[in-house]
Amino acid sequence: MNTTATLKDQWKELIQTEPGLRIRNAASKLGVTEAELLATRVGEDVTLLKPEFQDILNEIESLGKVMALTRNNEVVHERKGEYLNPTLDNPHVGLFVGDDIDLRIFFASWKFAFAVTDDNGRMKRQSIQFFANDGEAVHKIYLTDKSDENAYQKLVEKYRAKDQESSIVVEPKKEKEVEKPDNEIDLASFRKGWTELNDTHHFFGLLKKHNLARKQALRLAPEGNYAVKMDKDAIKSILQKAVKNNVSIMVFVGNKGMIQIHTGEVKKLLERGPWYNVMDPDFNLHINMDGIVDAWVVRKPTEDGMVTAIECFNKDEDQVVQFFGKRKPGIPELESWREIVSEVESEHKLS
Repeated sequence: MNTTATLKDQWKELIQTEPGLRIRNAASKLGVTEAELLATRVGEDVTLLKPEFQDILNEIESLGKVMALTRNNEVVHERKGEYLNPTLDNPHVGLFVGDDIDLRIFFASWKFAFAVTDDNGRMKRQSIQFFANDGEAVHKIYLTDKSDENAYQKLVEKYRAKDQESSIVVEPKKEKEVEKPDNEIDLASFRKGWTELNDTHHFFGLLKKHNLARKQALRLAPEGNYAVKMDKDAIKSILQKAVKNNVSIMVFVGNKGMIQIHTGEVKKLLERGPWYNVMDPDFNLHINMDGIVDAWVVRKPTEDGMVTAIECFNKDEDQVVQFFGKRKPGIPELESWREIVSEVESEHKLS
């Protein structure tokens, strides 16, 4: 394995040959993780923070308006706003529930935190970045021109780790669990459980009960239109129709440690190379269409009526983004959302 000094030199050399290369892509090219690469800058423009994640997050509101970033390999979700209404007293899960920043946090995999300053001479970006035990980024918080930089500096100093190590030890990535064979699934019980759901959140428990992978469950859905497979361009269509019809939507993007949610209308769409983007003032979404394999319409019964989602998957059958119509418990799903989903389904359904 590379020493830190060697890795640092390799990164510098790579940047010289590929100016503007993002750290995530540089890490991939160098065969290391983003956290390991970032650690080589500790003592310069990166500060290692104590792994007191709940305490740090509890003080993020003091920074004012920031930009929250959560991503996986295929989709990047960026939302500007304030971190309000935290629930962080549980060591395993946490919440922020605000109109702008809306997060579901899973702390089991969290291990590293850094304060990072990126300055290319034209623009300085300051952030707090959190990483999982395998070195993958789970969440990043960037200052905006409306943030309180003094509060940021105080936060960094308060949680600065005593030992500013320029190398870290990451754990191997977990092997993906082998999917249970279809013929070992109690299909009748699973399908009955699906049709009798009364809350969308209970779907995860249903999958766990039957030891089902997410996409496997969609393949084995009850008869009818509970799960309908579509080509990946359904993603573009659903966003285009939401813009055209001024339909407020919910966009969920997650990884092992975080789910980030946007709720509201989307206005500006932009296609650039393989990336399909939402480029609104306070919400940006970047979808690498080359990494998407298919999209599914998924319907689940609830006490408020049927709830309809678009779920999108990569080649590894990981769910990378979900779309819903704007809704809250106790309020039926938007009829305008159901209408555009039906249109998209008829246009992009795979036989």
